[in-house]
Amino acid sequence: MPSKEWPDKDRLIVGLSGASGIVYGVRVLDACRELGIESHLVVSRSAVLTLSQEIDLALSDLQDRASVVHKVSDVGASISSGSFRTLGMIVAPCSVRTMSEIATGVTSSLLTRAADVTLKERRPLVLMVRETPLHLGHLRTMVRLAEMGAVIAPPLPAFYAKPASIEEMVDQSVGRALDLFGLSWKPVKRWGEDLGPVGVPPAGEG
Repeated sequence: MPSKEWPDKDRLIVGLSGASGIVYGVRVLDACRELGIESHLVVSRSAVLTLSQEIDLALSDLQDRASVVHKVSDVGASISSGSFRTLGMIVAPCSVRTMSEIATGVTSSLLTRAADVTLKERRPLVLMVRETPLHLGHLRTMVRLAEMGAVIAPPLPAFYAKPASIEEMVDQSVGRALDLFGLSWKPVKRWGEDLGPVGVPPAGEG
């Protein structure tokens, strides 16, 4: 039986765990919508709590931003199988617990199962880890994940972009994370294009 063609829209799995920084996941969903990317959302139970504490947004409003919503307990969902083709997965924000569970391969929810599937299919897995300071166990877990093929991408502020607001700082981090999937989001300010040494220097200089 011939294989199915790729879907009309590219798909990205978006996981939200319970770490601080739920706004990063919200903006990933907004970016997907603006870019025409089909977003598949899975939210951990702890993330629901973080949502209520950090941002003025109901869970239903968050879910409305996604193309498809999956229950975190539904380990039989489409995104739990490697045969369901996607661009990869981003976990934004990613808690230490979620990071550690992915590293062991012993997954207990759809969020970490989908991440494990992303790794085994050799698709990009981007983890926007939110924790500081980091002890040796955290660092070793990150090394293990990097060796497995994941990208550890903490959402650090890019001051060279001269952000005028927290929103601009968030969008720069989200946009740079999306770059790792080959997705270019308009709010990102780029060195050599929007900032810094733009253009070619005059002859004799440089």
